Amino acid sequence: MLVSQGVDAALAGLLGLLIGSFLNVVIYRLPKMLERQWAADCATLQTDGGSPAAPAADAEPFNLMVPHSRCQKCGHVIRWYENIPVLSYLALRGKCSSCKTPIGMRYPVVEIVTGALFAWCVWHMPGQYAALAWCAFAAVLLALALIDWDTTLLPDDLTLPLLWAGLLASIAGFTNVSLANAVWGAVAGYLSLWAIYWLFKLTTGKEGMGYGDFKLFAAFGAWFGWQALIPIILMASVIGVVVGLALKFNNGLREGGYVPFGPFLAGAGFTAMIFGPNAILRVVGL
Repeated sequence: MLVSQGVDAALAGLLGLLIGSFLNVVIYRLPKMLERQWAADCATLQTDGGSPAAPAADAEPFNLMVPHSRCQKCGHVIRWYENIPVLSYLALRGKCSSCKTPIGMRYPVVEIVTGALFAWCVWHMPGQYAALAWCAFAAVLLALALIDWDTTLLPDDLTLPLLWAGLLASIAGFTNVSLANAVWGAVAGYLSLWAIYWLFKLTTGKEGMGYGDFKLFAAFGAWFGWQALIPIILMASVIGVVVGLALKFNNGLREGGYVPFGPFLAGAGFTAMIFGPNAILRVVGL
């Protein structure tokens, strides 16, 4: 039994490496796709009569599938054997094969982390379908954390499917959370941060977080139930304070001292998935 489970976990880890490679594409391209769409929408509104603006004749399609991945400096098209998760990075010694520009360590790290998360889900979650559901949760959450860290965006293209998937996973019995608790968790998750946002804005005149944080927290409510929301927000706050202080002492804070909250929510979400919400309370001493 353990041997079979270990083989399944190993295969899941290999799948995770491949999914991690795709996540690198999502993390880099999805924000740019959204920016292009917003620019096109603005151009449409600025045209007479609101008719769509004609796309540039030489505009290259840009989505998650095309164009092929390239070196951001020299434009070298990444060949298939240069895109094998982790192995290609090691074989290329972390450099572009054409111009020798260093390749960021994030790429193999995302692949390895995704592989480890997939293996963990298959090893610990009861049933293949439940394991696949939690693998999907982990992959989307990792992508959201890094997109928010890079761009301060939590795209609806990821947060809303994650929310609905949590409700469907509850119906299917993949999360041990009743549908009622999942629905109320989604409602409470969204409204709690929404209320904090407006209280902070009315008090200070500033925006402390974005609407994407509300939707991500609502997704956590759907996946973990409303009872988990307080432990998750406490853990996210603890992670945020620790990281914020570290960045401050290392002069790593961005202009205005702003740090996106999504990555800290994601960290708390991973903690809840792996150790459970009650473990979060033990960590913070409650």
